[in-house]
Amino acid sequence: MAALEHLYIVTYDISDTKRWRRVFRLMKGYGDWLQLSVFQCRLSRKRHAELIALLDGIIHHSDDHVLIINVGPAETVKPSVVSLGKDFEVVERQPVIV
Repeated sequence: MAALEHLYIVTYDISDTKRWRRVFRLMKGYGDWLQLSVFQCRLSRKRHAELIALLDGIIHHSDDHVLIINVGPAETVKPSVVSLGKDFEVVERQPVIV
């Protein structure tokens, strides 16, 4: 039985280009890229905690800002999204390779 996963929207404003790239590369391992500094992630509690710890070690707390928005249980949440331009698709369950 899989661990309960939640859908998260992660958005960030990083003031330094080098740190921004580090955060972007990290986020690509945790979710799907939606826009420049916006990702949607389907995470278990453990992966959520890992992501927070890793981001906390990268950002400068006085200069940068990260928002992690819990949309709800990934299996049942039906986000209400208005998408102009490219299609928006909620991230689907995929195996995690460790």
